[in-house]
Amino acid sequence: MRSFFRKAAFFAGVSACAVLGLVGFYGRSLPCSFFTAGEDGLAVQSFFSVTSRPSEASRDMENGSMNKTLMLFDTFPIKDVTASAVTRPELVPCGQPFGIKLMTDGVMVIGLEDINSSCPASECGIRVGDVITGINGQTVTTNKRVSELIGSTKGQPCSVSFSRDGRRRTALLTPVYSGGTYKAGMWVRDSSAGIGTLTFYDPGSGAFAGLGHPICDADTKLPLPISHGTVGEVKINGCTRSRHGEPGQLLGEFLSSDTTGSITANISEGVFGRLDNPPASAEALPLGFKQEVRQGEAYILSTLSGTEPRRYSVEIESIDLSDDAPHDMIVHVTDPELLDEAGGIVQGMSGSPIIQDGRLVGAVTHVFVDDPTRGYAIFAEEMYRQTCTVG
Repeated sequence: MRSFFRKAAFFAGVSACAVLGLVGFYGRSLPCSFFTAGEDGLAVQSFFSVTSRPSEASRDMENGSMNKTLMLFDTFPIKDVTASAVTRPELVPCGQPFGIKLMTDGVMVIGLEDINSSCPASECGIRVGDVITGINGQTVTTNKRVSELIGSTKGQPCSVSFSRDGRRRTALLTPVYSGGTYKAGMWVRDSSAGIGTLTFYDPGSGAFAGLGHPICDADTKLPLPISHGTVGEVKINGCTRSRHGEPGQLLGEFLSSDTTGSITANISEGVFGRLDNPPASAEALPLGFKQEVRQGEAYILSTLSGTEPRRYSVEIESIDLSDDAPHDMIVHVTDPELLDEAGGIVQGMSGSPIIQDGRLVGAVTHVFVDDPTRGYAIFAEEMYRQTCTVG
């Protein structure tokens, strides 16, 4: 009998440790806020059952939110979270390519160089990645204007306004004479253009979202701060296949100089703006909230040729719901046709919408350099939140 009780106590202890471990794991890996649809309860797609119940401090908030306690096996409390009840958005998944033209808010410093054995820009504290916004009180938005204002100093010190990490700064720069004009010893960029993939269009607001990641400068690898941007029609002529260690890319061209929309934001979740004409070939699907996404089969919409997207099968291999997750999901291409034509994911497919269980749940963002059949993805919910914020 004593042996039985010892074994029972041992297994009870092991079970308690396992439960405590799971509670700690979910407490760290689950976010502190969720969207829910109308009267739907809050439950998380996971290997073990994670449900919710009103917390002891439960109260309705002005924005329709409520405090809830996440529960493991409907028994053990994990953490208190905020659940915001919303009408589930209906969004049009796209997958079409689009052309992007951005003008920066100021000009970005992409390089520094010595002139006559010195670099005036570097000596006054300017660094690569800084964004020049003014010289001697004059606003600058183009490379040409920077050259004109630096040249007009006749070698006298000038005040340079710039931003770094969101903070405004000022430096006193003394240009040097070289090659018939005065120079600052810095290379700057005022615009960028490229091709990406539209993720979704919101027929209710007219807003669109694309890419799932910011457009970064090719030299500094930093997000471009934009003053404005435009969207144009693009035709994909084909792609170079991705191979181990060598990501491929879509090859395309702008169909005309006409714009089909405007870009208002270039941020970590992608590029956002408004389209002049909504996509005509697709119907709206409900948005899938992040806690509803599961590991398993899904499909993406992407365009490898022409202007119209096609459907390709993928598998969602892993999901990270934590607030500080560097990437939300990992997807694995399983479609034989996509693997044959492109080798998996290629550059330019960023923004390809991911559909699972009849809902828009995410967008492809990056390809794995060493395994192009796999890539990272962002939750569609995170992109939708930004369309509500940036307008």
